[in-house]
Amino acid sequence: MLWFVLLVMWFVLLFKVIVDVFRDDSLSGWAKAGWLVFAIVLPFLGVLVYVIARGKGMGQRELAEARQRQAAFDSYVRETAAPQSRPSSSDQLAKLSELRDHGDITEDEFRRAKEMVLSGRSPR
Repeated sequence: MLWFVLLVMWFVLLFKVIVDVFRDDSLSGWAKAGWLVFAIVLPFLGVLVYVIARGKGMGQRELAEARQRQAAFDSYVRETAAPQSRPSSSDQLAKLSELRDHGDITEDEFRRAKEMVLSGRSPR
């Protein structure tokens, strides 16, 4: 059971290294290819050397990506959940006029609602 757990941990570390190689924008294409060949041809030595040489940056890059994803998610939530803008007074007056023309409200109700719209309060 111990060997199985160690094998799983090894594969997790190997895939984290490979993902980090592709995530790092400061590496050139040749450097990325070199690290990948090193990690695939000599996996234990390649991963060990990578973690020693670039281990500190792995955590920083992972944290930066997590912050970027969180910021994108927060922006999406703010845009989606933003309150709808209040209709303009001209839109409200046009709607009131339409209701009056259809006979849904009386002339007296129209005048009271129009006064409320023009005074800045919203009609009920």
